[in-house]
Order: sequence, then C-alpha cells, then structure tokens
Amino acid sequence: MYQNKNITVLSHLLVWLMLVCLPYLLSYGQEQDVSRLVAHFWIPLMFSAIIFYLNYFVLIDRFLFPKKMIQFIVINTAIIALFLFLKENIEDIFFKDIIKRRSENEDGGGPPFKMAMYIQVLSYMAPLFFSIALKSTKRWIRTEAERKEALTFKLQSELQHLHYQLQPHFFFNSLNNIYSLVDISPDQAKSSIHSLSKLMRYMLYETNLEVVSLSKEIDFLKKYIDLMKLRVSDKTKVHYSFPSEETGIQIAPLLFISLIENAFKHGVSSTKESEITITMTSDGSTVLFSVENDNFPKKTDDKSGSGIGLQNLKKRLELLYSGKHEFHTIEKDNRFIVTLEIETT
Repeated sequence: MYQNKNITVLSHLLVWLMLVCLPYLLSYGQEQDVSRLVAHFWIPLMFSAIIFYLNYFVLIDRFLFPKKMIQFIVINTAIIALFLFLKENIEDIFFKDIIKRRSENEDGGGPPFKMAMYIQVLSYMAPLFFSIALKSTKRWIRTEAERKEALTFKLQSELQHLHYQLQPHFFFNSLNNIYSLVDISPDQAKSSIHSLSKLMRYMLYETNLEVVSLSKEIDFLKKYIDLMKLRVSDKTKVHYSFPSEETGIQIAPLLFISLIENAFKHGVSSTKESEITITMTSDGSTVLFSVENDNFPKKTDDKSGSGIGLQNLKKRLELLYSGKHEFHTIEKDNRFIVTLEIETT
C-alpha cells in the first residue's frame, strides 16, 4: 500500500513536470516577457490543472470507466472550448499588447492564429490524456491487487478445506485400527488410544500454521508408524529411517502421512509375509521421501479408506509447491514404490 502511494505521488510529479515544461517548449524561440508568461503559461497551466483533476477525480470514474464515451468526449470538448474562449477574452481584456503582437506576427511570418489555436488545444488535451493514463494505471494496479488477494484467499480456503478434510480421514482410519485391537489385545488398544490422542493434539494445534519444522513432522510420523505397527502381525516387517539431526527445514504439515497410510493399507497381508520401508533424507532445502511396500490390492468392495488421502496430497502439492516438487509412483516385482521430492525454498 505504501509503495502504491509513492508511485502515485511520483506519477503526479512527473505529469506536472511535463505540464510545466510544455508551454516553454511550445513557445521556444518566441519573445518572452511577464505579460506573455502570464497569458501563455500561468493561465493555461491553471486551466490544465482544472482539466487534469476534474477528469482524475470525477469525469473518468463517472463516464469513461462506465463506457459512456460520448458524454465523456462531449464534456471534455466543452471544457476545452470554454477555456479557449476564456483565455482569448482574458488576453483581450488584460493583455491587449499580446493580441497586437499576435497580429504583427501573422503579418511578419510568425505562427498564424489557426496554428496557435491548434497548439493551445493540444496543450489542453495533454493533461486530459495524462489523467486518463494515470487513472487507468491506478485502476489496473488496484484490480490486479484485488485479483491476487482473491486468489490468495481462495488458495488459503482450499488448503484449509483440504486440511480439515484430512483430519477426520486420519482419525477414522486410526480408530478402525484400534478397534481391531480391542478384542485381540486390550492393553495395546489402550496404548494406541493414548498415542492417538498425542497425534490428534499435534494435528489440531500444531498444523494450523502454514509451515512447521521438519523435525516436528518427523516426530509425528514416527509416532504414527509405531501406532500402526501395533496392529500388524509378525509377518509384516516395518523399517523406517529419518534424519536424526535438526535440519532447520520448514515444510507444510501433513504431506507424508497419506503415503504411510497407503503403505499400511495396501502393503499388509494377514496370510503372507510383507515388508514396508520408509525413508526420508534431506539435502540443503530439499526433502526426499520414499515408501516401498508389497502390493496387495484391495477388493473393490473394501471401503477401509475412501482414497481421499492421496487425492488430498496431490491437490495440496499443486497448491503449495507448484513447480517445486516431483511425485512418482511405480510398481515393480509386485512392490509398490512412491517417491516425493520437495524443494522447500
């Protein structure tokens, strides 16, 4: 806002510098005296100021922008004609010697009367064009700022919606996992509920920020993996590796959880051995995350998870890290591999 005000002030100064210099430029080479300066400089400058600000503050907004072009042209034509008439009458009353010189100039090879009138009309049209240019530029800047503000608001609203959408999805999936433990191992179910409460506290109170430290996100992921390991049998081996030192990286929260959820959903079998490998590395401001798991496709009637997690992730990546991320999934030798690389700066 402050910068826009400075631009406006500077634009007005440039316009008036041009308007002040214009009469001198148009009268270059002619004899100058006090009467001529008043008649040919200060009076036209005063009329130019009226034309400029009358259009800038009133006429452009009322007629030009609403596309009432005929009224706009007629009014400005009338104003310019009035000022030409007033200038001639002021010269006739107060500056008769100038009129006398003008007549002598016409006989002596100076600028003819018609040419002088044309120059005067041109000098009055200059502030009109300047006011249109400045007002249009100011309007464009304001419109562009409003468009960007609306786009930012839309982006924030969509991200907030995705964030709120992820929380119940995560919560319901976790409850389903705990429910499966109630009959098998009540003690583990109690421990899982306690762990889930910590995870939900993080999701509710820590992830409302635009970015969180990568170390906090890693701590959340570790707790979630440990929670998920409680519900799988000994036939499933889970390995994970995360940066052990503080990286100083700030990242949008809850970007990786859907990939881990997906691995436990599709990479675990009750009858076959399976393995899940989760790896995260960082290099400078770049985070590389990968998950590899066995692939046990769910039946079409299996509704344990609506698939909203991965859809949510892809949308958030496009909104938050457009052009700064790479997301790939491949299936090889009945193993499903997903990699996500994010440039955080």
